[in-house]
Amino acid sequence: MEAIMAHRIDCIEKDDRYDPTQAIQFVGGRNSDGTRWRISQRDAIAGIESGKWAFYVLAGGRRINVIVAVSRFGNKYIKSEADDFSPNNLLNLQSCSFAA
Repeated sequence: MEAIMAHRIDCIEKDDRYDPTQAIQFVGGRNSDGTRWRISQRDAIAGIESGKWAFYVLAGGRRINVIVAVSRFGNKYIKSEADDFSPNNLLNLQSCSFAA
């Protein structure tokens, strides 16, 4: 079985929604050639669930996997492992519009 390469998420685009499970609209990062990539949260969820993609964030010098979670209302969203919203490693990333 082929290993899945994990992609680092280093920026997000979010709504100003109060509910952190619905705030992230897009995530982004940098390819090995230096170009930027950006995908919707919906596509990231589908990629994780299908085994096509894996993602992580760096927080405090540590690599933390990004997983799919389900809100109490049944909505799927992505978050970093062991992330109880405080601090929220994904929501604290810079905006992709500034991640040149």
